[in-house]
Amino acid sequence: MKQNRTQAIPGYDYGEATVAASPVTIEELRRLEETVGWTEDDARWLRAAAETLVPQSERMVDAWRAKIGRQPHLSRWFAKADGTPDDAYKAAVKCRFVRWVSDICLRPHDQDWLNYQEEIGLRHTPAKKNQTDGGQTPSVVPLRYLIAFASVVITSVRSFLDSSDRSEEELKAIETAWMRAVLLSIALWARPYASEELW
Repeated sequence: MKQNRTQAIPGYDYGEATVAASPVTIEELRRLEETVGWTEDDARWLRAAAETLVPQSERMVDAWRAKIGRQPHLSRWFAKADGTPDDAYKAAVKCRFVRWVSDICLRPHDQDWLNYQEEIGLRHTPAKKNQTDGGQTPSVVPLRYLIAFASVVITSVRSFLDSSDRSEEELKAIETAWMRAVLLSIALWARPYASEELW
């Protein structure tokens, strides 16, 4: 079921015709899910974890972005040509990153989801970087940093789950589901960086 347009979040057009159509087929997505180990149990655990993670999503993103901000080789992708931060761009991107936490927990892996992963990937490449928000930042986030930063997003989730009253076994199941979901997203975001025969 499509949600109402969420124009309170600039540039968040999930499920809309303006989103790039993914060239990845649903069959290819299912093979990728199998490769990463994704199961229906993972989807169930993330839906359950949403009650803990979604209310903290802004705090999660703030923590991740603080790590970016402390590393000049990462923060430069949010800066103008003169080196000053593009604050409007940063604010717009943050809103969508916060929403991504909810999406990763709650959205089904259907065609709309697959298309939006393509859109996210494109927005990190010269094909669409800066276009959505009229940013003045460099035209690409190098793929190596997109992949490497996944480690921070994956390993930090436990600290945001500690407030829940779940058992250790349940927490580990949620951590595993989160890891698989993040890796699956990154694998799909990488597609626009590669030629078809290499991806």
